Amino acid sequence: MTNPVRAEPVHVGLVGVGIIAETHLAVLAERPDVQMEFTVDPRPEAHVEFRGRTLPHYSDLARALDEHRPDLVVLATPTETHAELTELTLLRSTARVLVEKPLVHDRAALAALRDLDGKADVRGRVFTAHHFAFSPEVDWAAELLAAHPDWGPVTTITSAFYDPYVLRGAEAFASYVSSWTDSGVNQLSMLTRFVELTGLTSAQQMDGGASAWCTVGFRSRGEIGSARLRSSWLTGSSSKESSLVLGRSGVEVWIDHTAMTGFAARAGELLASFGNDGRTARKVAHYRPLYANLLSDRPDPVLGFDSAATITAIHHTVPRER
Repeated sequence: MTNPVRAEPVHVGLVGVGIIAETHLAVLAERPDVQMEFTVDPRPEAHVEFRGRTLPHYSDLARALDEHRPDLVVLATPTETHAELTELTLLRSTARVLVEKPLVHDRAALAALRDLDGKADVRGRVFTAHHFAFSPEVDWAAELLAAHPDWGPVTTITSAFYDPYVLRGAEAFASYVSSWTDSGVNQLSMLTRFVELTGLTSAQQMDGGASAWCTVGFRSRGEIGSARLRSSWLTGSSSKESSLVLGRSGVEVWIDHTAMTGFAARAGELLASFGNDGRTARKVAHYRPLYANLLSDRPDPVLGFDSAATITAIHHTVPRER
């Protein structure tokens, strides 16, 4: 699918030049309507080439905003810096802000951003890169359910996200904190493509934070349902899958986030299927539609501040230890 292209170029500044920034740059380079203006990173050697040109580089965002007038600032920095850098961008520029997920590191930081709403258009300018919600298999399943209202509401969801971080030992906890901290935001944002989340109903953290089991309430077509979310690092390889059951009709939609495939079935009947040729890297396959959506006239609500606030409230309810 061809990305919609804007008539006027979008001037972009990138803050944070780490691993995830490489995906942002790769996808932005594909878009002829994007012009990269600058990068920001405290490391003076973190210079970036974009379409054969070395971008102006700054050690702090304030100086970059003083010298440029970006339309969009992308924050690809550690989570604990997001609130401060978002506030700085809102108050010192007119740019929109795309923040890597999760939006903030705790509820206090979320409240601080909310309090800015009288000084800046927080809801109109702050977006969160909930990239899992734009994965091809998720998009396929969401469109499939929208096309079949006769299947009724989603009644039960089961989602399991496994990562091999146990192999990294203490490094995993230093980088990702816990399996729920790392995977929960991806699972919750993915679910918003299908249902309206209402709150965490139970939570258990196990194995010192290396795994978790949480249940979340939701509404679907006016009815109440429940999602069961499993996250764990106790595996030798990555595996991420979700199942959506539409109890009234007996339809089940199964999506494999690792292979980016899926199918829908009822009893012994295959109703629909979705495949993937594997030629596009998974992260690129997520961020291409995310940017196409963000740069459209009407970004999907899953990117918006209100969705991030709901996800943050659920995500930062601390699971009890078992």
